[in-house]
Amino acid sequence: MYRGSRKHVLDWTARPSFPAELEELLAPVPASLSGRAAFMPRGCGDPQEARLESFGPRVLGGSQAWSDLRDWWLASTAGANTPNWDIAAGCDLKGRPGLVLVEAKANWRELGLGGKPLHADASARSVENHERIGNAIEEACRGWQELDPDVCISRDDHYQLANRLAVAWKLATLGVPVVLVYLGFTGDTGIADAGRPFADDTDWQAAFDTYADEVGALGLFGQRHEIGATPIWLLSRSRPVVEISPPRRAASVVVKPKRSNGS
Repeated sequence: MYRGSRKHVLDWTARPSFPAELEELLAPVPASLSGRAAFMPRGCGDPQEARLESFGPRVLGGSQAWSDLRDWWLASTAGANTPNWDIAAGCDLKGRPGLVLVEAKANWRELGLGGKPLHADASARSVENHERIGNAIEEACRGWQELDPDVCISRDDHYQLANRLAVAWKLATLGVPVVLVYLGFTGDTGIADAGRPFADDTDWQAAFDTYADEVGALGLFGQRHEIGATPIWLLSRSRPVVEISPPRRAASVVVKPKRSNGS
């Protein structure tokens, strides 16, 4: 049994109405999702999160973008991961295939502030990947600064947000349109023991605005950008939970710890 944002993602993606509800959530972005749209996860029966090097070809097959993204992020793929996504979905953007990428939160504590950790006994491969990821985020930071000079993302601070912005930017440079969504699930009073839940949309937006502003990225959200000739949208949205989380004592799995979102 799941709690927190992991539960809410699985509850939502299990609904037959999920593609239509996601499309409505993205408005006014002209993203269209059919009932047969590819997306991950698909409820508790298929809970695996998406990695783009394997999910991306289902949306845009035959593209070099997915291997290019992997090689940009990782120096060594052995035992290493590119970022996982709470929700990834294929969509049509005015006749052009694109991706919707969602990072979901359910309480204030899930808005991670820390950098990407590196253990003292890390292998040479892990150290090499750590450096590669740092370089990738620095490159993406410079790219975003061409649109907003206040942006200051790095591997070592607000890593959760930094890697989301970095991957979205890189995909756009590779010609893949992206809608990046930070999604706050509201009203989950069942996880008050794990952190302050988002009460409503106003509460979520206040929390996210503060979070994004700490790395100068707030001005990027709520807008359509173009990188080269490729459109990219950055959004902050909220929706009420389908069902509140069970009490901690009744749950075999507690609120998900936020993974590093990439090695």
